[in-house]
Amino acid sequence: MEYIEIDGGRELAGEIELSGSKNSALPILACSLLSDKPINLSNVPDLLDIKSMINLIESLGVNIGKKNNNYILETKKILSHEANYNLVRKMRASFLTLGPLLAREGFAKISLPGGCAIGSRPVDLHLYAMKKLGANIDFSDGYVIAKSNRKGLVGNKIDFPKISVGATENAIMAAVLAKGETLINNAALEPEIVDLCNCLTSMGAKIEGAGTSKIRIEGIDVFLNTFHQVITDRIEACTFIIAAAITHSSLLIKRINYDHIAKFLEIMEEMGLEFKLINEAIFIEKGKKLSSISIKTKEYPGFPTDLQAQLMTLACVSNGKSYIEESIFENRFMHVPELNRLGADIQVKGNNAIINGNCSFIGAEVMATDLRASVSLILAALIAKGKTKINRIYHLDRGYENIDYKLSTCGAAIKRGKHGN
Repeated sequence: MEYIEIDGGRELAGEIELSGSKNSALPILACSLLSDKPINLSNVPDLLDIKSMINLIESLGVNIGKKNNNYILETKKILSHEANYNLVRKMRASFLTLGPLLAREGFAKISLPGGCAIGSRPVDLHLYAMKKLGANIDFSDGYVIAKSNRKGLVGNKIDFPKISVGATENAIMAAVLAKGETLINNAALEPEIVDLCNCLTSMGAKIEGAGTSKIRIEGIDVFLNTFHQVITDRIEACTFIIAAAITHSSLLIKRINYDHIAKFLEIMEEMGLEFKLINEAIFIEKGKKLSSISIKTKEYPGFPTDLQAQLMTLACVSNGKSYIEESIFENRFMHVPELNRLGADIQVKGNNAIINGNCSFIGAEVMATDLRASVSLILAALIAKGKTKINRIYHLDRGYENIDYKLSTCGAAIKRGKHGN
C-alpha cells in the first residue's frame, strides 16, 4: 500500500498545467458504447477511475487505442451486456454504461455501484429516466436489469424531481438513440454535462439546451466519426489555487476556464485572495492570511461539494470562525477527524461544520477516507510543521493526475513510498 510523505513549511513557486477533467472524461468514455464509429478523444487524464472505466468498456466490446492522453475508441459490436460487480464496485461512474447499453442493445445488466463512502447516492433517478424512455427495470442479486421493447426506447418528457449529474448524463445518452423527442427538465447544469453534449453533438446527436435546466434531444439512427478534446478539470484548478493560498505562494496555473470556477473565485476574493487572470491562466499572488468564510455547498453554479474539504482546510488557517454547510452528501465530513489530528479545531453538528481559524498544523500520520478528503490532507501537510504521512492514497490517484509531481516541481517536499519497503 502506497503513502505520501510531505515535509511541510515550503513556499511554492512556478507553473502548474491542469489535466483533463475526470468527471467529464468518464461519461464520454461511456458514450463510446453508443456508436460503431471511431471516437478520437484527447486530454484524457491518467487516473485510477479512468483505468477502471477503460477496463469496463473494453469488457463490453470497445476497442481502444492509446497514446499518452489520447484515445481512439471504436465499438463495432457489443460483446457483453453485463457490467459485473468486480468492475463496477470500484467506481460509481460505471453505472453510466446503463443508458448507452440499453439504448443501443435494448438490454443492460449493471451491478449496483460502489465508489467513495460519502453517502448513499442512490440510483433511483437514473432508473426513473430509463423507465420514462420505455424501459422495464428489474433487480436480481445486486444487479439492475433493464430491457426495452422490440422497437427500442422512445423519447419522452423526463421531469427530474431533484438535480442529479449522473442521472442527467445517463438520460442524455439513452435519449440520443431513442425514437422521437426527449425533453429533460431540471437537468444538471455542470460544465461536464455540456462537454458530454458537445462530444455527442460532434458524433451527430441532436441536442439543444446543454448547460440549462431544459435539454431537448431528437433521436438519431447513425453516428459520425469524431474528434473531441476533454475540458480541463475545474476541481483540480481550484485545489491548486487553494494550495497557493494556504502556502502564501505565487503560482501560475495554466489551461484554466474562468467561467467554470466563477463562484469559487468570488469566494476567494471575499476571503482576500489576490489573483490575475491572464489569457487561459490564473496567477495567484503571494498574499497574507485570508479571512473567514460562510458557505453552503450547492449544485452548479453554486459552491461545489467536491471543494468543500479543500476550502475547510484553508479556513483552518484563516482569520476568525468559518461555517460550512454540506447540502449535497450526508457523510462528507470524514476528513474532519484527520484534520483535527493535524491540529485543526473543527466541530461538526449534523451537516454543518464550524471551523475555528488561526490554527497551526503539526505533522502526523493520517489516513485518507475518500478522494477529496485525501487532497485536503495534502493541503494541510504542505504547511504543517514537520512531516505528515498520508496513508491510503489510492483515493487521491482516483482523481488527481500526478499531483505529487506537480507540487514537487513547484518546490514542495513531497514523496511517495510503499509500506514494507
